[in-house]
Amino acid sequence: MLKKLENAEQKWGGANKLIDQWLSSRRNLLVNYFQVAGLPPYDSDEKSLPPFENVKTFCNLLVDYVSEGHFEVYDQVVTACEKQGESGQTLARELLPKISSSTDFVLDFSDKYTSASSDNILLELDDDLSRLGSSIENRFAYEDELLEVLHEYYS
Repeated sequence: MLKKLENAEQKWGGANKLIDQWLSSRRNLLVNYFQVAGLPPYDSDEKSLPPFENVKTFCNLLVDYVSEGHFEVYDQVVTACEKQGESGQTLARELLPKISSSTDFVLDFSDKYTSASSDNILLELDDDLSRLGSSIENRFAYEDELLEVLHEYYS
């Protein structure tokens, strides 16, 4: 996922402030995901659960990222798609529901870990992070298609 982000930053970075901000938010989210999941380069010899507060912080970043897309970025993307004609409109209509389906998963994940009354919930974290990773990776792929439209519009 980080390699794909680096490719996106190289391809679209610097074209527009909104795109740069969105990619920066994605980077921050991914770094925190890797830290919480204990993935390289944040893995350690000691296999232990992350602190519960780190998981809650990650959940906040996750919700912030999703909210930024839905309430700041997607509207501008849809406008750009509309100005590019029928093909752009069709793309937006196809991609936004796919992105929204991952939003439900993200919110469920966040609710589960931020509303938990005990850190025993962390025993389920590995499996949940694995499913979340797949979901956000798919989301990023759909968002990248939207970023391409934004990039073309602002270039």
